[in-house]
Amino acid sequence: MKSSNNKNNELECLYESWMNLQHEELRELEQAAAAPKNSPKDEEKQTQLIDKIINHFQDYCNNRSRLAKKDVSPFFAPTSCTPLENSVLWIGGCRPSSFVRLIYALFCGMEIESHITQFLKGITRNGEIREFTAKQMNMVDELQNKTIREEGKLSSRLASLQEEIVDQPLISKTKKKKDGDDDVECENADEPLDKHSKYMAAIMEEADELRMKTLKEIVVILEPAQAVEYLAAAKKIRLCIQQWGKKRDHDHTN
Repeated sequence: MKSSNNKNNELECLYESWMNLQHEELRELEQAAAAPKNSPKDEEKQTQLIDKIINHFQDYCNNRSRLAKKDVSPFFAPTSCTPLENSVLWIGGCRPSSFVRLIYALFCGMEIESHITQFLKGITRNGEIREFTAKQMNMVDELQNKTIREEGKLSSRLASLQEEIVDQPLISKTKKKKDGDDDVECENADEPLDKHSKYMAAIMEEADELRMKTLKEIVVILEPAQAVEYLAAAKKIRLCIQQWGKKRDHDHTN
């Protein structure tokens, strides 16, 4: 029990530190988006900030992978997240394709949800969306198609794992008591469950790699000033989902 509590505490600390970092990075990004950009030196500062944020994300993914190897189950329904946050999870995190969809909403004038473009304009300098080129659009379209294909492969593998664990590995470990009692007698299932967890951790690590890869490709496609606005919008949405989740929990319990 103590070991389990330590794992949960470590995961909760990781999540809390990560969310605190989102607030800090959002402030930095908003300052960078509001600052004048008239020289290569300004662009260099933007690039340094973007690189720092990407590195923070990579560190976060590395820590998730380390903890998932010990116990992956909490990542699929984290107790530190609200039910609303958990309802939008895909293999322990955001869908990488949603990273790309945000580009369409922010720079291409395509609404994902009603009023979302106006919502996102609040974080950009003077509420203006920077010009997006045809070349960038083609690159984003290619990235979107590629990312959706990779998501599909991982989703299929996850579905297979979830089906297989209910088949022979677990059904063979359950049996009804001989005395006619309605209770079910469960044999020790540590070995198949440990094997299942190992595969689940591997899939989550691959999903994190796809998230990381997609984000890196996005900031390559975008100009530094665009990437600053993009990252600020992404963090604002993430923090708002957390706040909306807490509000809904409060409303439903009162």
